[in-house]
Amino acid sequence: MSKITAAITAVGGYVPETKLTNFDLEKMVDTNDEWIRTRTGISERRILKEPGKASSDMAVPAVQELLRKKGLDPKDIDCLICATVTPDMVFPATANIICDKLGATNAWGYDMSAACSGFLFALTTGAMYIESGRYKKVVVVGVDKMSAIVDYTDRATCIIFGDGAGAVLLEPSVDENGIKDSILRTDGSGRQYLHMKAGGSLKPATVETVLAKEHFAYQEGQPVFKFAVKGMADVSAELLEKNNLTGTDIAWLVPHQANLRIIDATASRMGLPMEKVMINIQKFGNTTAATIPLCLWEWESQLKKGDNIVLAAFGGGFTWGATWVKWAY
Repeated sequence: MSKITAAITAVGGYVPETKLTNFDLEKMVDTNDEWIRTRTGISERRILKEPGKASSDMAVPAVQELLRKKGLDPKDIDCLICATVTPDMVFPATANIICDKLGATNAWGYDMSAACSGFLFALTTGAMYIESGRYKKVVVVGVDKMSAIVDYTDRATCIIFGDGAGAVLLEPSVDENGIKDSILRTDGSGRQYLHMKAGGSLKPATVETVLAKEHFAYQEGQPVFKFAVKGMADVSAELLEKNNLTGTDIAWLVPHQANLRIIDATASRMGLPMEKVMINIQKFGNTTAATIPLCLWEWESQLKKGDNIVLAAFGGGFTWGATWVKWAY
């Protein structure tokens, strides 16, 4: 019997209509377009501004798109994993809310929290459900409404993040295509540099924590940048070496869209020219768990069956990793 692999068979994406440009931010904080572009590569980002809308409201249209592409009913989904650090609520899981809004009444699901590496962690987990033979249709969603946890008076963080969602469908494959290998890493000692100070069981919400702005994302840029460059570049190179691949074997690098300089460093370490690298940070910013599936969504028409693709990410935690995918369609 042929070994079952988990193949990505459809991709969907969603970004809100409202654009927040660098010129808009110039009016809000002490910054300017040139400074932001030269240090991050970002020109604008999308923001979910409508009142009463949450992460699930971006995830639902992304999943609906991939179901349309495959001619599937929401009831066909066996399992849905949602990677997010901006859940609709502390509980229930946003995955449950997405399934309810979709009408995916036969699916079970849960949230995965690994910050910007969340999509990779969820993808690897979803692949194992398919490889085991237990499930036939697993949806993996990466979604974040970062505008909900960004302090728009903090020029160090508010320039970076945007809102968006991306989703993939995993199905069994018996040919050589699919998710081939992953190397995933965590180091909790990095939490001091990138975290949210309050709102968890360590420091529950109080009037004081709200007034002290401790429910926003906190980041120390330099240490995070240093760790991210090394982590993302090293693990991507390690993945190639482990599988006897070189840069010439890779059709596309799909990096987490954190910072253009981190992306450049990762491509360079892998020996890849920039024309083989998916980059949309300039228009979407850092959408955390959504960046990698949003790239796949945008480049879907350029991907060819059998293409070797490397997905790479680095996030708060610290978390990081790389995944080798052989494109299935």
